[in-house]
Amino acid sequence: MRRFVAELIGTAFLLCAIVGSGIMGETLANGNVALALLANSLATGLALMGLILIFTPISGAHFNPLVTLSAVLEKKLAPNMAVSYLFAQVGGAFLGVWAAHLMFGHPVWVVSHHARAGVGQYFSEWLATFGLLAVIHGCKRYSPPVIAFAVGGYITSAYWFTASTSFANPAVTLARAVTDTFTGIRPSDVLPFVAAQIMGALSATFLFRWFWKE
Repeated sequence: MRRFVAELIGTAFLLCAIVGSGIMGETLANGNVALALLANSLATGLALMGLILIFTPISGAHFNPLVTLSAVLEKKLAPNMAVSYLFAQVGGAFLGVWAAHLMFGHPVWVVSHHARAGVGQYFSEWLATFGLLAVIHGCKRYSPPVIAFAVGGYITSAYWFTASTSFANPAVTLARAVTDTFTGIRPSDVLPFVAAQIMGALSATFLFRWFWKE
């Protein structure tokens, strides 16, 4: 139960940071999209660092179904526990969107109209997720103490070097379909995003398994 609650709270705060900073950044930037994205990326990366530092000793601080899937494939997490993680992550993600909307006076959930379609967007999600899992696998093996900073830094930079602004997380993607704000995604674009993310995570997991094969 403690692991479930940790994943729920951690993912909720992550989405609150993503959506809330997107709303605040867009409001204060007065039409300057680059400035809004800078605020959004920094707030997300820094929040993620803090959340990983807090919750790693409790649940491993996955906050992402694909990190959980990778842990199952590496036989570091039991499948039944992974299912509870999945429910916590998805539920927490939607709660985080609701909390951000509540703070900024938006309707609780609104279907997004923010189009994110096209090969470039989908390839971006494959690449972003591959990179995220590569950072996690590499740090867990060689530099566990710095994983929070590496993951937070990577996500901050991936906002800028990917066309999709690096969702890299199915729970995040699903929840962002119900915010019609700066960070939203149109529901019809969710499935290809998630498919690309799954392929990216599997590619990284199997590549690093091959790297370390005795």
